[in-house]
Amino acid sequence: MALLDGKKLLITGVLTDRSIAYSVARRAQEEGAEIVLTGFGRALRLTQRMAQRLPGTPDVLELDVTDEEQLAAAVAELDQRWGVVDGVLHAIAFVPGDALGGRFLEAPVASATAAFEISAFSLKSLGAAFAPLLERAEQGGSLVGLDFDASKAWPIYDWAGVSKAALESVNRYLAQYLGPRGIRSNLIAAGPLRTMAAGAIEGFDVLAQAWEQGAPLKWDLTDPEPVADAAVFLLSSLSRAISGEILHVDGGFHALGVHGVTAPPPAPVAEA
Repeated sequence: MALLDGKKLLITGVLTDRSIAYSVARRAQEEGAEIVLTGFGRALRLTQRMAQRLPGTPDVLELDVTDEEQLAAAVAELDQRWGVVDGVLHAIAFVPGDALGGRFLEAPVASATAAFEISAFSLKSLGAAFAPLLERAEQGGSLVGLDFDASKAWPIYDWAGVSKAALESVNRYLAQYLGPRGIRSNLIAAGPLRTMAAGAIEGFDVLAQAWEQGAPLKWDLTDPEPVADAAVFLLSSLSRAISGEILHVDGGFHALGVHGVTAPPPAPVAEA
């Protein structure tokens, strides 16, 4: 039996076929899930176009996670269509350009606030809105968000990094409050990938080179498949006792204190 056989999933953030969300959508369908995508504004057409490239063309709902009316409408639509949602992928982030690229000290409060609302608070918005459908899942509902390790300060990442730190805290609180309803909440801290979002980050190559040189496992900046496979696991019933977790899929980079340095070979042992 496929890992997601019969599951009903809502997937946000599909904008290009290079995105993590697109890979998750494709892998979910391959593993037997029925999916619905979301998009909004000018990006809605991009999502609709990407939907046609998937193995089976899913419907696309309009959803701005900062709009409570659109959230309610999406919940009502899936309640009528499915009556249950087994999993939700949160692949939503936005940080204004004046809060990135080494502009941490100059960033205005409005930009930092926008970054928090869209990149972190929206995980709570999705979780709270879809909780009535997620709690109906036979083996427990799963909320999965995309993260970037926020335990350290990264060059040029600035208020995106602060927003990811907030996202990680939101995830822990969702695990606390949604757990009694049978809903788990987890994040995947992915290594850097050359996605549309990455292209908007001035100086992205600084992070990219660090991973290429320092990850103990090889890290391919163009391959979102390892992250998508981890998402499939977290959306499946195999993760039914896991919540509040941050699963690193970054080639092992996060585990090292010093990067790009290899230990010298051991000295030969002298024979007696």
